[in-house]
Amino acid sequence: MKRQNFLRSLLAFAVLGVTGGAALAQSWPARPVKMIIPFPPGGTLDLVGRMLAQKLGEQTGQTFVVENRAGGQGMIGADAVAKAPADGYTLLFNASTFTTTPMVVKSAPYDVARDFTPVVLVAKAPLSVAVNKDVPFNDLKGLIAHAKANPGKLSFAIGSSASAGHLATESLKRAAGLDIQIVPYKGTGPAMQDLVGGQIQGFIDPVLGSYQFYKSGRLKVIGVTSAARVNLLEEVPTVGETVPGYEFLSWYGVWGPAKLPVDIAQRLNAEVNKALAGDMRERLLSQGLILGGGTMADFLKFQRDEMVRAQKIITDGNIRAE
Repeated sequence: MKRQNFLRSLLAFAVLGVTGGAALAQSWPARPVKMIIPFPPGGTLDLVGRMLAQKLGEQTGQTFVVENRAGGQGMIGADAVAKAPADGYTLLFNASTFTTTPMVVKSAPYDVARDFTPVVLVAKAPLSVAVNKDVPFNDLKGLIAHAKANPGKLSFAIGSSASAGHLATESLKRAAGLDIQIVPYKGTGPAMQDLVGGQIQGFIDPVLGSYQFYKSGRLKVIGVTSAARVNLLEEVPTVGETVPGYEFLSWYGVWGPAKLPVDIAQRLNAEVNKALAGDMRERLLSQGLILGGGTMADFLKFQRDEMVRAQKIITDGNIRAE
């Protein structure tokens, strides 16, 4: 009799092991979810992250609370996610700078591959070469000519060291032979404010960040970094039309802590894909972004490939954190 009871117990545990994960995913989220964005409000990352959080809230019936936890070149917020419980209630929404900053910082508090679960690629972002409206040139050829005639006089912002904008700027410097100053900022929002105000002359940042300033005449946009022109800015040429072969994109994704339960990660992946297939699709496309989506495995491979590419640029350019 005891043996029969023991066997029944083993069978019950086995069934629980098979169904427990699915039940966990079905019940998630049972309370509000915190989505950490590790940069200040106002940049493209923040705008897309808040858009996604709103859609996930609508789809799941739970609130996705955006928390801007800036500092440490984005590492403070990312580290908070790495140290959070792996239960699906603390997530990271970040840009590709998340994967590149540890390449230039000696004592990064986290390891991208070890401490996080890549969940889904949300979007890719062509960057715009934006300049202050009072500079004496209106296109990329003019920028190159002016920079060569005035070495070291033009200043370009970067939102953070090893960000997509930083790598794109360094790549353009080398490809076009530019002698310009690089000025680091704590986030894209403050950098864009100083660009509009004339404290700096240029900033390479996702198109969405400069678009409204460009349309209102407060900035000039003289190039986009994608291989093809952007629908949002059809009149603006690609950088590659002047500097052959040049192309660079930023990208955004969602991560959880390491060992995030697979069923929760897959549920989150499915919800993000659903959001991207809905009205969020047109909203992102209308703002010059390229849609992401796909499986967790797709995102993991994409992340690995992009990290290899970024490491080469950082090594070749001897880029270090300020």
